[in-house]
Amino acid sequence: MNLKTFLIATIASLGLAPTAFAERGSDGNVSIIYWQAPSILNPFLSGGTKDVESSSLVIEPLARYNEKGELTPWLVNEIPTVNNGGVSEDLTSITWKITPGILWSDGTPFTSADVKFTYQYCTHPDGGCAQATKFEGVKNVETPDDLTVIVNFENATPFPYGPFVGGESPIIQAAQFSDCLGARAPECTNQNFNPIGTGPFVVNEFKPNDVITMSANPNFRDPDKPAFATLTFKGGGDATAAGRAVMETGEFDYAWNLQLAPDVIAQMQEGGKGTPVVGFGPLVERIMLNQTNPDPALDADTRSTTKVPHPFLSEPAVYKAMSMAIDRPLLVEIGYGQAGRVTCNWVSAPEAVNSDTFTCDKQDIDGAKALLDDAGIVDTDSDGIREKDGVPLKLLYQTSTNAVRQDFQALIKQWWNEIGIDAELRNINGSVFFGGDPGSPDTFQKFYADVQMYANTFNGTDPQSYLGSLLCDKAPRPESQWQGQNITRWCNPVYEKLHAELTQTADAAKRASIARQLNDMAIEGGAMIPLVDRGRLSAHANTLGGVILNVWDSELWNVADWHRK
Repeated sequence: MNLKTFLIATIASLGLAPTAFAERGSDGNVSIIYWQAPSILNPFLSGGTKDVESSSLVIEPLARYNEKGELTPWLVNEIPTVNNGGVSEDLTSITWKITPGILWSDGTPFTSADVKFTYQYCTHPDGGCAQATKFEGVKNVETPDDLTVIVNFENATPFPYGPFVGGESPIIQAAQFSDCLGARAPECTNQNFNPIGTGPFVVNEFKPNDVITMSANPNFRDPDKPAFATLTFKGGGDATAAGRAVMETGEFDYAWNLQLAPDVIAQMQEGGKGTPVVGFGPLVERIMLNQTNPDPALDADTRSTTKVPHPFLSEPAVYKAMSMAIDRPLLVEIGYGQAGRVTCNWVSAPEAVNSDTFTCDKQDIDGAKALLDDAGIVDTDSDGIREKDGVPLKLLYQTSTNAVRQDFQALIKQWWNEIGIDAELRNINGSVFFGGDPGSPDTFQKFYADVQMYANTFNGTDPQSYLGSLLCDKAPRPESQWQGQNITRWCNPVYEKLHAELTQTADAAKRASIARQLNDMAIEGGAMIPLVDRGRLSAHANTLGGVILNVWDSELWNVADWHRK
């Protein structure tokens, strides 16, 4: 008996879990369920959280954020800083040193050439990249040797940790994706569904919007990880079924994003099979306001730009009245309980960037009516619907299919109706809505509606890249294969200038101040109506160990450490 086997036997005899000595694949299968099913395993072609997180099981960044929001080396030796010489004194470059010996799952070396290729892939002029804001301000990427990556910026960049950091900016293999640059990127089905990675698992079979089967990566850098030999990733259904599958029936080990009423969660927990986990980060449920005219009579190019602006959503009296009519405390109570908080902000975390400019914790129907009256937006034909310049205030209000969101829709429709705004409700399967399929008319990127409701978040504690999603050139459009993060097509030159200042500001307090100003500008300017600061609520089986909820990166960030208790 070798020492390792002896120690395992000894610890087991004491009734303790020998997790520190688990061998790769020794714990069988782990089952994960995301009720929004992944549609692709390439986060550069989808901004959906479900796709970013499922991809993180396979492809990884150079560094990521831990559960405290701290930068953590992942495929590198250390986090580059000015003090250790990794960031230049003039803040125009950052040098990453790749950890020697890392292999792709096909057994070939992971090198700096793969990192440089990833940059070229996402910034190709003929393609579209959902994570383009990560490379904002990058001049080029150099590779002086196989283990060194130098990212050069056009200007001094005090926060150089956008490219290749976090689950939204992983590395893809140059050899696998070499023929997938530019306009060809969405056509590379095999590569997008079966990426070769450095992560703990490899894809065996991917069925879009359904199920992914994976197995332990035989070339993973830690020979004892992952503990699970296989992984089943089930997508689809609804949040209720996902929660029950973990906490009541024990059919699955981990359920993501349990967007359910608090009493439903409590009842499920009584099943005794699983435990809910929650943490607050920058996840805000909000209503996005379309700045373009979504009239289906217009062509796709026109509907993706402000050539023909929305007939009334750019009017401050309209969107401010819409916001005033909403009872946010009630939404929190029925939708999230202790896992939700009223917010007037787009960027609610970390605390330093959470603005206190606006107040929205009290519904004001009468004030909303008066605001519209004073703006001359009145009901001229006594049908109960106000008009602006002869156009009735009728909205198509869409979101993903989810019980909480449909409850929100019904209440908000009622409140808007009270102030003379009519809303037609539509819900779309979350796998489709957040899927990013350039051929689908139903994605949130195309935004073929007047308003749409959803939540997303960003990796890490610095919101620079996230705030960059409202830059004018980040709007999804046909020539970018509908990739882009400026979903509303909101565009403000003053915002652009202030964001550029943020990218060149080093002082932490000043950066926070600029971030708050940008947040306020987006809200005041009518890009969106924030509703609820949502906690990330998921659940894991009582038999699953090693789970550490992370609100600053992918929830599956440390899946290599998961094990069976």
